[in-house]
Amino acid sequence: MTGSGAGDARGAEDAVAAGARARADGAPPGAHSGRKGGEWARHWQYAELPGLDLLRARYIRHFFPRHSHDGYVLGAVTGGIERVGLPDGVTDAGHGGLVMINPEVPHTAQAGAPEGWAYATLYPAERLVADIAAETTGLTGTAAFTEPLADDPYAVHLVNGVHRAAEEGNALAADSLLRIVVARLLRRHGGPAPTRTPASAGARTAERARALLEARLTAPPTLEQVARELGTSPFALLRAFKNAYGMPPHAWLTDARVRRARRLLETGMAPAEAAVAVGFTDQPHLNRHFTRIVGVPPGAYRRERAGGARTYKTAGERAS
Repeated sequence: MTGSGAGDARGAEDAVAAGARARADGAPPGAHSGRKGGEWARHWQYAELPGLDLLRARYIRHFFPRHSHDGYVLGAVTGGIERVGLPDGVTDAGHGGLVMINPEVPHTAQAGAPEGWAYATLYPAERLVADIAAETTGLTGTAAFTEPLADDPYAVHLVNGVHRAAEEGNALAADSLLRIVVARLLRRHGGPAPTRTPASAGARTAERARALLEARLTAPPTLEQVARELGTSPFALLRAFKNAYGMPPHAWLTDARVRRARRLLETGMAPAEAAVAVGFTDQPHLNRHFTRIVGVPPGAYRRERAGGARTYKTAGERAS
């Protein structure tokens, strides 16, 4: 976008964001109730913004193990330091920093300072980002963010504005701010996703192993059994799988089970039933892995989808 169009868009950004900026960096209502200085999180969906998940949280001891998302991650840090482990190395994001992660990119996250970190995160679906890219940029093919971190306090304000507007039920502002911030980041930090090279023999083996694990999610075979079925060795399979997906098969399997559990919880299924349906031994097993990867317990996640309570403590919560 160039010339007067860019100026008009910037003017629209200023006008739409102005009303939200003053309160954008605050925690959700009730977040500090009873736990001053403690961890809190809210992971939810706003019905007026289909294709988007929202997370606002403060974490101190919480560690996100290596996992990936089927959509994009836009995390605006509002306090402390978030340390993100990516395939190319570790990135520290402080106040005013915005972390950008593309779909299916494995990553970890943890505090990079004793006080932890606070952030507001948007998880837009691929289709939503593709629509915004087609309308506002000249990008062809699948849009991707070409760098993991932007020092962009204004974009952080916009992300917080999306959260605040959604929390207040202001659909027009929330939708407008969402599209403005995604377009801004795509213009400044976007590019076409890398073209896939022809799959090597190792990559084809990893893809077959992934399909096998997906088909047997509730009763997966051992590494040796998978390797034997695919005509390779266990260590060769480990190397190929990690090269292709950024994590070993057992970690990928846990991530896949949590993703499927999320979809089941969104339909209203009880956590205990979802645990069995995705292959966890029991609900505590689901609680542990779900909370580590998603950032909130499965009971809290399900209640939000049912329009329940607003904010949930993450330290020591006993999920229902």
